[in-house]
Amino acid sequence: MKEKFRRFMNEDNVVGHVFALPFIIGFFLITLIPMALSLYYSFTDYRLGNPISWIGFDNYTKLFADDRFMNAIKVTFIYVLTSVPLKLVFGLFVAYLLTRNIKGTTFFRSLYYVPSLIGGSISVALVWKEIFSKTGLINVLLSKLGGEPLSWYGDQKLVMIPLVLMSVWQFGSAMIIFAAGIKEIPKSYYEAAEMDGANKLQSFFHITLPMLSPIILYNLIMQTISAFMTFTQAYIITNGGPNDATNFYALYVYNQAFKFNSMGYASAISWVMLIIMGIVTLLIFKSSKSWVAVK
Repeated sequence: MKEKFRRFMNEDNVVGHVFALPFIIGFFLITLIPMALSLYYSFTDYRLGNPISWIGFDNYTKLFADDRFMNAIKVTFIYVLTSVPLKLVFGLFVAYLLTRNIKGTTFFRSLYYVPSLIGGSISVALVWKEIFSKTGLINVLLSKLGGEPLSWYGDQKLVMIPLVLMSVWQFGSAMIIFAAGIKEIPKSYYEAAEMDGANKLQSFFHITLPMLSPIILYNLIMQTISAFMTFTQAYIITNGGPNDATNFYALYVYNQAFKFNSMGYASAISWVMLIIMGIVTLLIFKSSKSWVAVK
């Protein structure tokens, strides 16, 4: 024990522990303890300002009879299944173009990354809301082209389109990772393919995509998790409407916790969300065995 303590307290270890201490403290105070508390609250009828009462699995059984909860799951999956593939395809397309020998590629990479840097902020959501408003830019362009202005936020069939397009517009983070992966593919592969008579399209599908498959897997998982947690767009632009057509999962959790003061119920919904995201991630990993090339 004394020897282990001496090793623990030697100069190199102390320096490492000091630098790691802020993260460790932050992890416990901001992540681990709140998660443990939310798990406990999910089994209680916890409301701010009221005594906490233990109710067991009542919050979880209540979920399956909650039509708005089931609708939030459906709406969120629709958003994830439309926005994530489009973002990845568009990000890969732009990354492929920006890795060609074109002047100013560094400038354009930085320019395209800006939307991802500012993220899903309130200011961006407000700008996007104005663009698709009744008198916004999109309807003005439609009018000039001879079309009729559309009620983007008043029609249940159209309201998802602006939110999905906003997500796709923030493709910068996926694009940068794709571009880095494309740069790592040896040029000799393309030269050999060209000598065998392959064109650029064939080289893309038979060289670029297989070599990028691990990076595609990474981006797919990260963007899927991010899409499941989408909140700002729906809260600022549509507030879940019309008729709960954009009442995303995270927005529903927020409303239950802070609008209806059902902290215990909101905690239960959050843990179900974590389980759903875990299952989806596991399915993606399982499916990757059939399409991710092992280097």
